[in-house]
Amino acid sequence: MLLWINGPFGGGKTQTAHEIRRRLPGSVVCDPEHVGFGLHRTLPPGLRGDFQDLASWRHGVVEVLDLALTRHDGVVIAPMTVTDSGHFAETVGRLRELGHDVRHFTLLAERATVLRRLRERGVGRLLGAVTSRPAPRGESWAVRQLDHCLERLAEPEFAEHLWTDHTTVPKTADRIAVLAGLTLRPNNEGRLRTRMRQVGVGLRHIRFD
Repeated sequence: MLLWINGPFGGGKTQTAHEIRRRLPGSVVCDPEHVGFGLHRTLPPGLRGDFQDLASWRHGVVEVLDLALTRHDGVVIAPMTVTDSGHFAETVGRLRELGHDVRHFTLLAERATVLRRLRERGVGRLLGAVTSRPAPRGESWAVRQLDHCLERLAEPEFAEHLWTDHTTVPKTADRIAVLAGLTLRPNNEGRLRTRMRQVGVGLRHIRFD
């Protein structure tokens, strides 16, 4: 089974994916974004646009996830924002055509909630501490894409929708597991330990290019 976790940038996809992996034995996170980063790094900076527009990204993601789903004995989790209908068909749709059991979920939240989460991410605090200035907010790529993401991802084609404004990452993981017919290990962490682990996940996913 593939769990594709969609949602706006800063919407909690990566945290939720790693929460499920932590509590679901045998599961793995295969992040399609890493394929895009590799493609970007092979191009001159001036030619780097949205890597999802590259056919090589779409085909590569399908090839990699197809291999993981075929050869790995466990659930595969892919946290990735996809808002374009054509790109969605060429990735999620193509994997379904290949016979894989793909469960797609979109994490949604109100605009103010996502903006608050972006401000609170470990990367923003780290940059602020290093530069003695607030981290970029309004100018950031994630914020510029937010309204488009929220509008597109609310469309029926991107169901199943899960609203996360008033829930936690562990509870969101629980909801996905129930909907997918999976059983997660109980979440026995305290709030402080959960927060520290989530900060660690955020720091490991900071991009520097």
